[in-house]
Amino acid sequence: MKRREFLKAAGLGAGASTIAMPAIAQSAPTINWRLQSAYPPSLDTLYGACKVFSKAVAEATDNKFNIQVFAAGEIVPVQSIVDGVQNATVEMGQTGSYFYIGKDPAFAFGTGLPFGPNTRQQHAWFYHAGGNDLLNEFYATYKLYHLPFGGTGTQMGGWFRKELKSKADLVGLKMRLGGLSGTVLQRLGLVPTQIAPGDIYTSLERGTIDAAEFVGPYDDEKLGLAKIAPYYYFPGFWEGAVSLSLFTNLDKWNELPPSYKSLLTTAASYAATDMLAKYDANNAAALRRLVANGAQLRAFPQDILQESYRAATALYAEIGEKSPTFKKILDHQMAFRNQVYQWAQISDFSYDSLMLNAIRQQW
Repeated sequence: MKRREFLKAAGLGAGASTIAMPAIAQSAPTINWRLQSAYPPSLDTLYGACKVFSKAVAEATDNKFNIQVFAAGEIVPVQSIVDGVQNATVEMGQTGSYFYIGKDPAFAFGTGLPFGPNTRQQHAWFYHAGGNDLLNEFYATYKLYHLPFGGTGTQMGGWFRKELKSKADLVGLKMRLGGLSGTVLQRLGLVPTQIAPGDIYTSLERGTIDAAEFVGPYDDEKLGLAKIAPYYYFPGFWEGAVSLSLFTNLDKWNELPPSYKSLLTTAASYAATDMLAKYDANNAAALRRLVANGAQLRAFPQDILQESYRAATALYAEIGEKSPTFKKILDHQMAFRNQVYQWAQISDFSYDSLMLNAIRQQW
């Protein structure tokens, strides 16, 4: 076959290039979006995930898909991230889904439930057990598309001005606490309240609240709470897994070419992995510094844990009676949680116990 005939047959002649180029351009359009975080730049792990994500997308597309990141409050109020994405004031928003349980209690599942799966198990549920598909069925009713966007690992139980001896010490105690966890502990007599992170220190100092939870050592250290609320409790049983959500306006998502949808999914997963790794790398050193500066580590009394578990179970049953969507997602996630804990008991947890004992005794 002559060269000209071969190129023509293969579609590689001069004429083919004039046809192919517009098709390529259409498959990789130039797009400029805005992403607002619910967090300030000072929380470099939470807010930083947005920067990691946007950088990965820009580099993978030779800057054809640019996502400009905005900090808390720069475009829409922090409490209105979901609303801003719904009405396309911003195309994307990063927040904790459970901040929006006032719209529907099923928003809690995007972040995590008290006594739910741990972080690894929750990610498994999202990615390989159909959890995120279930969530997107629900989020679509709010014109949202959801991608898991990292997590903190198991959080701490918070800072308390006074030591807790039993569940009786929770009665009348005012605590900065959000989501369904506040509703659970309210059943034990605690008084939950919502306070912005920047106001936690002054609220504790003035006695407006008696206790506060935030995240974990790396972020908590920035708040300086050990000076006025020295008792640092664990575990944060209401936040055994805390996942952040990356919401995209559903219409904007549907307009994207498949290659861009795939890229955003991959970049979000990368940012999620990076976030958890950063917390795991930094929390241990931060905890040592906190203890050196006066923090008193305490485990929650057993009766608080047991009564909270019972209260959470009862609460979920009550919500499920009123909300078929909540019950559908709850039943799916709890069945998965119960199953994977059987494996974790003989894998990670047995190995972790072995290593903790070995390190303590230095065999």
